[in-house]
Amino acid sequence: MMNKYYYDFHLHSCLSPCGDDDSTPNNIAGMATLCGLNVIALTDHNTCKNCPAFFEACKRYGVIPIAGMELTTSEDIHVVCLFESLDDAMAFDAEIDSRRIKIKNKKEIFGNQFITDGEDNIIGEDENLLSNATTVSLEEAPALVSKFGGICYPAHIDRPANGIISVLGTFPETPHFDIVEINQKDKVDEYVEKFNLQDKKVVISSDAHYLENMRDKENYFEVDDEPYSSALVRQKIFEQLK
Repeated sequence: MMNKYYYDFHLHSCLSPCGDDDSTPNNIAGMATLCGLNVIALTDHNTCKNCPAFFEACKRYGVIPIAGMELTTSEDIHVVCLFESLDDAMAFDAEIDSRRIKIKNKKEIFGNQFITDGEDNIIGEDENLLSNATTVSLEEAPALVSKFGGICYPAHIDRPANGIISVLGTFPETPHFDIVEINQKDKVDEYVEKFNLQDKKVVISSDAHYLENMRDKENYFEVDDEPYSSALVRQKIFEQLK
């Protein structure tokens, strides 16, 4: 039986320097239920370290979690990386941690970078700024993410900052991406036509850094979810994304 699963695959927690301190894993999961979302991905800047707590929180609220990251390439382009397995995401996190350019975070400018447990208790803090570029190039990113069992695609291509089009001035033929993310749904047709993206699957996500920026349910995947399990739904969504 096919059922609709409403999604948002681009959310930031209190670990992202530009994210609100109130955007804890439990608050994100709770807000997702209020918005009518069924499947959500946590995609903090260049880290997955709040994903374990996020998985705990989503289970408590009955929301299906996806572990992710918003990778900043060496060209300063944002790329959404999603993993079907939490273990794969954490292994990728360790790889990216070794590829970060570590500059001390200035909290008074960029904000806190809190790591929490599943109860939203602060258990750590990343002292180095998470949002700056890594040494991973755009060309390298798809193969690197795939090596860790994940998928990736350019984030918010319709935005004036850190989008692949705003940085490069066009959508490049290489590396190849099967998916693109657009932030504003009303821009889909414009960008698909202008940049010849007819062969791409379009994902629409909020890039919410504050709880109030999360959107009510609108975009969905249709999934045959019998016999139901959150793992099966996640698997079926990844099959469609791949």
